[in-house]
Amino acid sequence: MLIALGVTGGIGAYKAVEVCRGLQKHGHDVVAVMTRSAARFVGPVTFEAITRRPVITSQWKPGINTRLRAERSDEASTEPWRSRGDIEHIAIADGIALLLVAPCTANVIGKFANGIADDFLTSLYLATRAPVLLAPAMNSNMLAHEAVQRNLQVLAARGVGFVEPGEGYLACGWIGKGRLAEPPEIVSAAVRALAPADSLLRGRRVLVTAGPTYEDIDPVRYIGNRSSGRMGFALAAEARRRGARVTLVAGPTRLAPPAADEIVRVRSAAEMHAAVLGGAEGADVVIMAAAVADYTPADPASHKVSKQDGPLTLTLERTPDILAELGRARPRRASGSPILVGFAAETADVIPRAREKRTRKGLDLIVANDVSRADAGFDVGTNVVTVIGDERQREVPLQSKERVAAAILDEVEDLLRARAAAPARA
Repeated sequence: MLIALGVTGGIGAYKAVEVCRGLQKHGHDVVAVMTRSAARFVGPVTFEAITRRPVITSQWKPGINTRLRAERSDEASTEPWRSRGDIEHIAIADGIALLLVAPCTANVIGKFANGIADDFLTSLYLATRAPVLLAPAMNSNMLAHEAVQRNLQVLAARGVGFVEPGEGYLACGWIGKGRLAEPPEIVSAAVRALAPADSLLRGRRVLVTAGPTYEDIDPVRYIGNRSSGRMGFALAAEARRRGARVTLVAGPTRLAPPAADEIVRVRSAAEMHAAVLGGAEGADVVIMAAAVADYTPADPASHKVSKQDGPLTLTLERTPDILAELGRARPRRASGSPILVGFAAETADVIPRAREKRTRKGLDLIVANDVSRADAGFDVGTNVVTVIGDERQREVPLQSKERVAAAILDEVEDLLRARAAAPARA
């Protein structure tokens, strides 16, 4: 497949060379599109040597290789290499299978979000109907700025995919989040975005929960947890990429949600309970990745509780057990019941506790992870999990939550495949 690799003006532009090589190793052709600023970091001749194609640096060229369009329609052998008659960004827009921009600066993100087309790359974004994947890279404060976050949310709502920036030393000398993701991670995300259309999730209804719940003590204070929603968001994005119709039930989180067919915002465990039980009707797969509070204040105050001398006693009561209720509501492993996936976030005896929870709550799969690890679990971009089923246990090593989500959904598809084959064996 042909991929347009957009390269914008950041120090991470040198990594785009490695991204290009990685895409080629997976059998894809690449056409490089560089902004004027990008060419100040890496010379276009470098990409031309690697891709063996002219590098596009301006939208004012007189012509186009019309063959880009022909490659999709098996006409390449008869279509000549031409240099006139076509508008370049339109022809490439029609010929690519993916637009990948790595690195993608705050400037270009803003232009994409607001429909500004003042160079070849921004014009290509507006013209293409291919999937779009961005790998943002910038200073940490720029990334956190509300204008940039708003632009990211706008693009996510349009179905644009993202490769989360990494944390560490930045070119400006700061330490924080904003550095370009490593090339292998970007390449893996691109390969997944181009996955074949024969996924068993295509056309199926998938409900995913994500994030924490907040249980209010009074109008100011609440009981919560450190869940960021990243794992659930990654699962929702991956399910939609595989062609599923996704309903995402999201607790309060600072992250922008991925594109979904329906997004239901909730705050408390009670609100999540109502949203999940209503949304699970007719679902083919239900994945409960949210960290739902087990307890909530029995009598939340209507006004702020004033500070007093001495201790404050709170009376907590159990919240509804959504996962167990879903398990009880369906005949176990019946052909018409949804596949039910739960999570076990533990800090000790992780696998035994997860196995017991899977049996007790009637789940098809449970995803066990040790949230005491600094590099896995809550509020980090990576995870290491064990996916446990009836007769199978899969260890998923430490990697990005996007890749972990893909591994989990591979297991879900295996269950769907087994169900489909079961009547034939009967």
